[in-house]
Amino acid sequence: MDKTVRFRVRVKDSIANVKAMIFHPMETGYRRDKNSKSIIPQHFVHTAIVALNGKTIMEVHWSRSVSKNPYLNIRVPGVSAGDELSISWLDNMGQSGSGVSTIS
Repeated sequence: MDKTVRFRVRVKDSIANVKAMIFHPMETGYRRDKNSKSIIPQHFVHTAIVALNGKTIMEVHWSRSVSKNPYLNIRVPGVSAGDELSISWLDNMGQSGSGVSTIS
């Protein structure tokens, strides 16, 4: 199981309040390593996709300006128990991750 995305989903009146955190270092390419003084290369999530039951409901495009461990807070209307909410991401170095939460 992938541990790069953590969810908290609360449902009220068939509207899901979704709080999600993507665990990623999000390096800008401007910082220097404290020991070697060399520049730490850019490493950031550039695309995150939120899907409900396999259908994309939101696509996010970020740049290097987003802080470490990006956080999303979204509201998803029309959900019911058993629906599957997923978030997948891709970074500029080709790494990816995902997380899935079943709405209860």
